[in-house]
Amino acid sequence: MRFHTRKWVKPEDLNPNHTLFGGRLLEWIDEELALYSIVQLENPRIVTKHMSEINFRSSAKQGDIIEIGIDVVRFGTTSIVLSCQVRNMMTRDIIITIDTITMVSLGENGKPLPHGKTEVEFVENRLKN
Repeated sequence: MRFHTRKWVKPEDLNPNHTLFGGRLLEWIDEELALYSIVQLENPRIVTKHMSEINFRSSAKQGDIIEIGIDVVRFGTTSIVLSCQVRNMMTRDIIITIDTITMVSLGENGKPLPHGKTEVEFVENRLKN
């Protein structure tokens, strides 16, 4: 799992129990998955199609720093399937896991668009070519 992003849990991110609001965490995850998919598929038009079971395993509190990790499960014709894990950066406790998230590449007409990708590419490798 590659951990790409860190977030600092602030007062506005908390629920009435004074822990990280699950909806806020899912917002952060969805945004990070979209950004990752945009870079991988080289298309700014990406949508979230499906998320498998979301497993909240622990929580975070104000002041915690969390890390969002993403792995590629597979490439489809118009999609990329990812997995995600979020952990507390200091304690390494896993906060949430999502086994599969399907992100779809769209054309200008809003319909799924084949992307032609079959493996993870790193930006620095693209710049060398």
